[in-house]
Parts: sequence; C-alpha cells; structure tokens
Amino acid sequence: MSDRLRIAFSPCPNDTFVFHAWAHGLVPGAPELDVTFADIDVTNRWAEHGASPQEPGSDADVLKVSYAVLPWILDEYALLPCGGALGRGCGPLVLTAEPGSGPADLRGRTVAVPSKRSTAYLLFRLWAAAEVPGGVGDVVVLPFHEIMPAVREGRVDAGLVIHEARFTYQDYGLHRLADMGEHWEETTGLPIPLGAIVAKRSLGGERIRELAEAARESVRMAWDDPEASRSYVREHAQELDPAVADQHIGLYVNEFTADLGESGYAAVRGLLTRAAAEGLVPPLGPDALRLP
Repeated sequence: MSDRLRIAFSPCPNDTFVFHAWAHGLVPGAPELDVTFADIDVTNRWAEHGASPQEPGSDADVLKVSYAVLPWILDEYALLPCGGALGRGCGPLVLTAEPGSGPADLRGRTVAVPSKRSTAYLLFRLWAAAEVPGGVGDVVVLPFHEIMPAVREGRVDAGLVIHEARFTYQDYGLHRLADMGEHWEETTGLPIPLGAIVAKRSLGGERIRELAEAARESVRMAWDDPEASRSYVREHAQELDPAVADQHIGLYVNEFTADLGESGYAAVRGLLTRAAAEGLVPPLGPDALRLP
C-alpha cells in the first residue's frame, strides 16, 4: 500500500490503543495516516451528512462510527471486519439518583441520552420496549460528559451512559437501574455491538481489504506490546485515571476487535434487524455488511 490515508477516530483509550501502531508508522506496508480525533457523534454526522470545509478531518477515508448509523451510510461506506468495539459485559447503563429504582419507575420519565444515532440508544430503546410498561417519557440528547451531572442534579430522571462511565458513576452518587448489555446478551446470546470501523467504498475493494488487514495488524501489535501505546493513550485520555483507562481497554478491545467473526456479524445484523422492526432504523439489505 502507498499514499497517505485520512482517518478519524475518538480519543478514547480503546481507539488510541488499537490504532497506535498504525498511526506511528509501525505496521509494515500500511499507508501513513493523517489522524483526526473526534467524538463518535461527530464522526457519525460526518459519515451520514458528508464533509464540511469548516471541519478538518470530516473528509476522512476511514471513520470510527456507531453501528447504529450503518443503515444510513452503507451505500457510501463499507464495514471493516476489525478495529471496532464489540464485547460482553460492556453495555451502556441506565443510571438514576435514587437507589432501588426499577424499569417501571421510568414510565413517562425524562431520560438523557448521548445521541439518537448511537448504538447505546438503540439498545436502550429495545430494552425499554420490553421492560418499561407504557414506555419512557421525553428523551433528551446531552453531551455524554453532561449526563451524569444532569441526573445527579435532578435535571433529568435518568441517564444513559457509556464507556468509562461504567467505572465512575458511583463517584457521582448515582445508582445503576439497568444494564442494556445484560438485557441484550440475555435475550440474544450475542455480543454487544458498539463501535464500527468503516471505509469509503470509493477506495475500491482491494484497497479496503488491505486497510482491514492493516487495522488487524495494528490490533495484534498493540496486544504484543501493550506498553508501547501507553503514553499515546494517556496523552489523549488526560481526564481519565490510568487504571480506568486500562479497564476501558480491557473491556472494549478483545477478539472481536481483531475479527468480527460469525458471532460478531450476527450481533450487528441482529441489532439492526431488531431496531428496524421497531422503526428505529431503515432495514438492511441482505449483502449490506459484506466487504466489496
């Protein structure tokens, strides 16, 4: 491979850990990367609505996005079978300020979510449809770092949180009402699909497959020498305690990061099929997830 490649992913520890080797030119034969860091709600918007001259990096060739946004973007982007985030025991949580709350207590209540284009949101809506009699009330979108303070201060009745909030919500005096991942795993037996790596179809099938192998090799190199990426991870996760960053990586970087495999693809299709049945996303075509 040759030529530089534009890539956009989050500054979260799992992404910087996974892409450290590639971003630093350590993956043999892989193209050099121009990296843009952006939160996943931003990359979702770039993938769905296209590049903006006012936003550097919005024209990236490869993006980290939510699996939830795939039904809107797969005409323009192909899903890579590696580099993303799936797993077990790593789902979003619904938090409240009151201990002992149960699903029925959310009936008609206001819930803050980080995005309506997020996988967390789809998992939440599938859970609520099954577990909250009469359904929740208003759903408001807040930046993810504002959700726990909003719950603590009573500005919303509950909040849907992701990533490192699994490890820090008790610091805010909050309580776990439900784990969306537990519900998903109990009802499907499948891993939890969270974040995907996609590449522009205009790159061509051969190039996309080469990029997938470069991403897979970057994952392998991260595992072979975890200390190599430590300063890069810490540089971009400055607000996280190093122990929390390590927990984050341990939870979200796993065998599905190296290869989705049969159960990974089943999880992605299962999530999007169930969400389509609830009217939350457009239906997928039979070959939508296949590499070109």
